[in-house]
Amino acid sequence: MDTPADLRFKDDEPRIHPTSELKGCRLGRHVAVGERVVLREVVVGDYSYFERHAEAIYTTIGKFCSIAANTRINALEHPMERLTTHKVSYRPNEYFRYLGVDGDFRERRRAKPVSIGHDVWIGHGAVIMPGVTIGNGAVMGANAVVTKDVAPFEIFVGVPARRLKMRFPAEIAARIEALAWWDWPAERLFEAIPDMQSLPIEAFLDRWEAATG
Repeated sequence: MDTPADLRFKDDEPRIHPTSELKGCRLGRHVAVGERVVLREVVVGDYSYFERHAEAIYTTIGKFCSIAANTRINALEHPMERLTTHKVSYRPNEYFRYLGVDGDFRERRRAKPVSIGHDVWIGHGAVIMPGVTIGNGAVMGANAVVTKDVAPFEIFVGVPARRLKMRFPAEIAARIEALAWWDWPAERLFEAIPDMQSLPIEAFLDRWEAATG
């Protein structure tokens, strides 16, 4: 006899809007991809979501990331050292027969992937440049242009983006990292969510460090 479904949990298949375009991607459980999102060679962790008109390429994204509308992750470089920066030199196949994609230049772009940790919030219209690493719990402000690595729990804003402040004191941030709640099974998350909603961060950590220790 089949075991009855646990009604606490919804179907964990990714939800992909029919207007989005994905190629060579791997999506985790409960991932949501909004309308007209374009993803190329992107790995997306469980529960992370993209709002409308976002784009990403050559990127690894952790769990529980919130990626707002009109964002661009890994804004690819153009070959400024060549006669032209136009794609006619590296994608001539779009204009001419018998001339293929410049494989060396494509690999040059692939060699500068973006890495985004868990529980990262990328605000509306933010741009993440090639090769950037963003740590767990970090926040990128709306319309920020992120050109350098971001440490865990830093808040970056502006053009070019710079650190505004930390989300939490260092001790609290370290405790969150050690708790690694983003790796919890669904059963534990279900039990913890009311405390996420109601407890101050230190009280939450005290309770759940004890519960999972």
